[in-house]
Amino acid sequence: MLIVDILAAAGAAAPQNKFGFMEALKQGGFIAVATVVILGIMSFGSFYILFTKWFEQSKILRQYSVIRTSFWRAPTLRDGVSKLDRNSAWRQLVDDGIQAEDQHAKMTDSLEAHDWLHGSLARSESTINARLASGLPFLATVGATSPFIGLFGTVVGIYRALIAIGIAGSASIDKVAGPVGEALIMTALGLLVAVPAVLAYNYLQARNKRIAELLTGFSNDVLANITSKGAVKPALAAAPVAAAKPVATPAKP
Repeated sequence: MLIVDILAAAGAAAPQNKFGFMEALKQGGFIAVATVVILGIMSFGSFYILFTKWFEQSKILRQYSVIRTSFWRAPTLRDGVSKLDRNSAWRQLVDDGIQAEDQHAKMTDSLEAHDWLHGSLARSESTINARLASGLPFLATVGATSPFIGLFGTVVGIYRALIAIGIAGSASIDKVAGPVGEALIMTALGLLVAVPAVLAYNYLQARNKRIAELLTGFSNDVLANITSKGAVKPALAAAPVAAAKPVATPAKP
């Protein structure tokens, strides 16, 4: 029992740890908690946009392989459109091109078919690119503002440290370590939220540019096919040429 009493007394006499993340939040009060909550919402939103946009872009890029392999093999655009996914960006371009062709046939003015089809496809392409770019402004906003939100928490923490020093009358470590630690935590959290958001924005933006290039090329191919009444197709759609069989030479007597 004596040993147990000694250990209990030693544990009671040992200094308690008053520093840490939760302790910093308690010392920071409402401002520290609100800063952490705002940064947490920003971080969650950034990763949500990253994964959802990545899956959306990957789906569009996978669907492009169908165009290269089977779509242009169809005799007409109306036959090939059934091979595309119903809600895909590529089918939207083809459907808009076919609809523009049908609408031009009903016009009574002298508007050229090429101009009308080009404008309709460009409008459809812009709609797809705008949909792909949705959510990216949030990533840019998070990357630009989250360091300043963390800096706001840092400023508040330093302010509390100065108040603690003034009240105590001396800059002892036990008076300033908590508020300064809180300030450093807020700075680190701001950077931790900003860096992934900036990386995600640049990565998704680069993939969007690649998709925009593919959409532009596909739109031009659709325009050429419609205006030529199906005579013009991309070179990649040409059927592979069978290898010529060697001609057998008659044996000499």
